[in-house]
This record gives sequence, structure tokens and C-alpha cells, in this order.
Amino acid sequence: MSWADAGGWQLVSFSLHLLAALGCAGLTLILAGQGEHGRPDRTGTLAALALTAVWAVVTAALGQESALAVLSESARDIAWLHVLYRLFAIDGRHTSLRPIRPVIGALAFVEGLQLILPLIRAEFTADPVVTGMTLEIQAVFNMLVAIGALVLLHNLYVGASKAAQQVLRWSATGLAALWIYDLNLYTVAYLGGGVTELRALHGVIVLGMITAIGLGLSPARARSGFKPSRAVTFQSLSLLVIGAYLAIMLVVAQSIDALGGDFGRLAQVGFVFFGSLAALYWLPSKRLRDWVRVTALKNLFQHRFDYRAEWLRFNQTIGRGGKAPLPERVVQALADITESPSGLLLMPDETGQFQLAARWQWQGIDVPHQPIDPALATVMGRESYIVELDDVRAGDERHGECAMVGEWLREDTRCWALVPLLHFDRLTGVVVLARPLESRRLDWEDLDLLKVAGQQLASYLAEQHNQQALMEAARFDEFNRRMAFVLHDIKNLASQLSLLARNAEKHADNPAFRADMLVTLRNSSDKLAALLARLGRYGAGGNDLRGPVALHDLVEGLVRRFAATHPVSAVVHGPATAIAASEGLDQALSHLVQNAIDASAPTAPVMIELSNDAINAVIQVIDSGEGMAEDFVRTGLFKPFVSSKNGGFGIGAYEARELIRAMGGSLDVDSREGLGTRFLIRLPLAQAGLDATLQPEAA
Repeated sequence: MSWADAGGWQLVSFSLHLLAALGCAGLTLILAGQGEHGRPDRTGTLAALALTAVWAVVTAALGQESALAVLSESARDIAWLHVLYRLFAIDGRHTSLRPIRPVIGALAFVEGLQLILPLIRAEFTADPVVTGMTLEIQAVFNMLVAIGALVLLHNLYVGASKAAQQVLRWSATGLAALWIYDLNLYTVAYLGGGVTELRALHGVIVLGMITAIGLGLSPARARSGFKPSRAVTFQSLSLLVIGAYLAIMLVVAQSIDALGGDFGRLAQVGFVFFGSLAALYWLPSKRLRDWVRVTALKNLFQHRFDYRAEWLRFNQTIGRGGKAPLPERVVQALADITESPSGLLLMPDETGQFQLAARWQWQGIDVPHQPIDPALATVMGRESYIVELDDVRAGDERHGECAMVGEWLREDTRCWALVPLLHFDRLTGVVVLARPLESRRLDWEDLDLLKVAGQQLASYLAEQHNQQALMEAARFDEFNRRMAFVLHDIKNLASQLSLLARNAEKHADNPAFRADMLVTLRNSSDKLAALLARLGRYGAGGNDLRGPVALHDLVEGLVRRFAATHPVSAVVHGPATAIAASEGLDQALSHLVQNAIDASAPTAPVMIELSNDAINAVIQVIDSGEGMAEDFVRTGLFKPFVSSKNGGFGIGAYEARELIRAMGGSLDVDSREGLGTRFLIRLPLAQAGLDATLQPEAA
């Protein structure tokens, strides 16, 4: 007679269930006076613990197959189903998930049906068929309840927020342990296996469950985490795999044994042969071992990196402007992730060939003229491929790009990894990382983090490149704008000289005309001489040259300058001195007067009117020429290279407005087709400008 047959397992069952009863009762008393009183599952948990204690006492006294034990187990399970429903209320999902209530009710109904089975067995005690059938039905009911409860438990935890998961995890762990054990217990019972040992060890599972429940309801430990070491997790995973393998072997062996005869024996040997062959083929495979290792690391361990700290350090390194150029900071940001002491940045030039762009703490390495093979750059850009140079040196068959890696990277063992910088699937650079002090292989977390950081750094480099291109384009635009102004000024001078030459043919004998002609020639010569000097000041704003300007003298000079080419008159209502740049204002008025002359008939005069109010000096340039359409004034007059004149540059009005705005003034225009045009300039008076300057100091 075996030890179990002698009652050894009954003694184990009695002891463990009695301990479970004491644990449930003690935890009920403790949590009744402590715990989080506001939790929605607290009352239900206390009731379920009390019923579990009753079930454990009954089981210890009468055994699990007694009618009273079955009744108390059903009451226990219904109580824990109620606790499961109340756990949904922690984050309010018990009201939003309507199907929860019917499922809980259905499971409780199935559990309640088991109350009839002991009565049927008591009625038909002498009939073994009925007894066996009721036991099978009871096992099926318990399996259904366990499966349904586990599905709900999975939905409870997976659908919860991160904060709610911190509260739910211990309670969910305890309930999962209870129902997983019940599912296995009653599955084995339904298949006809011996469950004496499993029933005896039920008390151990209950003790583990109430421990987790107690932690979940304790405010001090509800948020404590279970963090197994990697060695423990790998060992547990190995045991789980071995257990699954043994279970499969058991099922297959039982199936083969049912065949019987020589065929069964042949199938057994064949199964062992092919299983051993598969093990010999797969177990030495480095790829399979790496896949298992990466999968386990991703799903069973907490991340090795503190991503918050890494992100803060990453941004601090990149945002530290002024201390180091951006390319060096890019290398440092990646090197900090892998604790590399130094690194290089390789970037493509205008021809697409990669060249050394920056060094970070790595001066003693000789980088060739073409450090990266274009084929390797293509592969890295297409596949976001990080090259581990140790694997390349070892000739790893997984790395088909070994032949593309340059000799300088192979020979210098300090070179550790090549990290691509991708921006919109375009390779903008490659970072060569030096070997860290503690040399190691890059794992999946290194690779993922380096790829994401590389994409972010590539965007920074692309943004800097675009910014430099915009600045260069702006400089070219400024130069072209200045040249356009120069060409426009030259065109105006050429027009004046051409008109002067035509008038000289008619009035050369007139002494007054000759005097005016000399003045005009002298002014044109001075203007051409000063043109190159003013070229450097276009676009600079003109504020450095601002000062008091006598506007009546400036207007009279304009009249004398244009008198030899076209009738120009001035109406001065009084002397006015404005704050302006003398040369810039003269240039702007010359453009406006020339435009007025071009728009007027040869004998139609152009008038310049000068007046002032309490704040501004007002200069008006008025002609009675063709005028301009309202739409052209609104959308085209002050737009560069848009002109209403044949052969015009479209620069004069734009340049005049920009010069006057740079002096703190304004330029407005009023024009009517067929009637003429009036340009109105407002500039701050000298006294008003001085008062405005002194007012903040006085305040």
C-alpha cells in the first residue's frame, strides 16, 4: 500500500486547508480594520475571504468531494465572481461595459447549478453510472466557470489604464492563480486522471491567492512591483517550455499507445527519432537562440534603459548650442546611449559621396577620402541597418554586407558600430561609434533606441541644412535685389541723359539751357559716382544715416535737376525739417518724380508739394498722366519686377517705399485712370522725432 493510499495525502490536504482557513480568517479580520475603505471591491473581498475560510474548514474536515464542501465551494466561487465584477468599478468600466453583468450572471448561474449535483448523487448512491456522470458534469461546470472568469479577468486588466493596472495587478494575480488551478484540476478530473494530489495542494494555491489579495488591498504595498531577475525568469521560462514539451509527449505517447502492436512501437521510435533530429538541428542555431532571447527580453523584463532619463539627456545634448557644432553634438547624443567614448559623423557631399563631417573626442583615427561604400550606404538607408563591426570581422553569415565595409573599419578594432541617420527614408549621415569600455553586443533595446534617436538626429541635421540653404538663398536674393536697384538707377540716369541729348539738339544755342544742362550732367556724374558706394547700403535699412534733412532744399534741388528734361514745379508751404536719410530720400523722390514724368505728356508739368502738420512732414508728387487701375495699385505697384510701362523694371516704386519705410515714414498712393497719380510721403518732423526719442528717458 502506497503512502497516499495510507492517508498521507489526506493529512497534507487537512493541514494545508486548515492553514488556508486560518489565513483567510486572519486576513479578513486584518482588512476589516485596515485597508483602503474607498475601494469598490473591499466589501465583496471581505465576504469572499470569509466564505473561502468556511470552504477550507469544511474541506479540511469532510474532504472536497463531500456535499457540504461542494456547496461551500460554489458559494466561494460566486463570491469571487462578485469581486471580479466590482474590480471593473475601480476605473468606472462596470457601467460602460454592459455585457459584463450578463456574463457574470451566467457564470454564477452555472456555478449555482452545481448545488443540485450533490443531491442527485445522494439520491442515486448505489448507481455508479449516475455518480460518474454527475462528477463529469460538475467538472465541466467548474471548467466553464474558470474559463469565463479568466476571460473576464484578462479583459479587466488589459483594458485598464496604466494607473488602474497598478491597483489591479495584485488582486488580478491572486484570482488568476485560483481559477487557473481550478481549470487544470477539473480538466484532469474530467479526463479521468487521479486528482488526489491536486486536491490536497489546493490549500497552497489559496494561501498564495490571499497573499496577493492582501497586498492588493494594502495601501502601502498595492503599488509595489514584482521584478524577477533575468536568471530566474529564464529558468522559469525553461521549466515552462520543458513542461509543455512533456505534456505534448504525454498526449502523443497515450495516442500511440492506443494504437497498440508493432505499429505503435514503430510510431514511438519514429517520434523519438524525428524529435531528436529537430532538436539537434534547431538548438545549435544561433538565430533561433537569439530570437528566443530577444522575445523573452521584450516580453518578460523591464526595459534596461530609463527612457525618460535618456530622452532628457538626449535633448540636453542637442539643445546645448554654442559650445559645440551640431554635427559633434549629434555624435555625442548617440554615443551617450551606448556609453561609447568617441565617434565620427560621415555625411554626403554635393556629389553624394560620404565624407568626414565631424569628430567627437576621436582625433587619432585616419579616415580615408571615401569612408563608406555607396552600396553599403544604400543598404543602410533602405533597411535602416545598423552594422555591428565585430560580426563583420567574424564573418557572420547573417551580414551579407561584410564585403562592403571598408578596410579601415575592419582593421581598427576601436570601431564598434555604424548607425544610419535616416530622414524620410533618405540616408543623411552615418555615425561611427567607438567601442565602449565594457565591450558587449548590441541587443534589441540598443538597436531600437539607436534607430529612433538616429531618425530624430537626422531631422535636426536636415533642418540645419535647409536653414543654411535658406540663408544662402537670402544672401543671393539680397544681392540680386541690390543689382536690380542699381540697374534701375542706371536706367533712370540713361533716360535723363538721352532726353537731355535730344533737347540739346533743339536748345543748344540757349545760354540758360546750357547752364541747366551742365547742372544736370554734373548731378548725373555725381550720382553715378555715388552709385557703387550706395550699393553696399541697399537693404541695410538706412537707419545709420538718419538725421535732420531740410526738405525744402531737397525739393528745390529735384526741381533744378529735372528742369532741363521736363517741366517740374514745386509748391512749398513752409520750410520743414524731417528725420530721414538724405541720400535715401533723394533716391526715393527721384524714382517717384521720374515715374511721374514717364506717365505724363511731354508738356504736362509734374508738381512737388511740401507741407507739414504737427507731427509729420508731407511730400506729394502729383502728375496728370495716364493714372493706374485700382487693382494694379493694390496688387502690382509695389511688387518687384511688375510694371505698367513697356520695358520697365518694376523696381522704382518698390525701392522708394522700402527706403521711406526704413526711415520710419510711409508712402501712400492715390491714382485714377485718365486723371493722374499722387504719391504721398509722410516723414517724422525733426522736433517731433526728437521729442519721441526723449520721451521714454523723461518718463
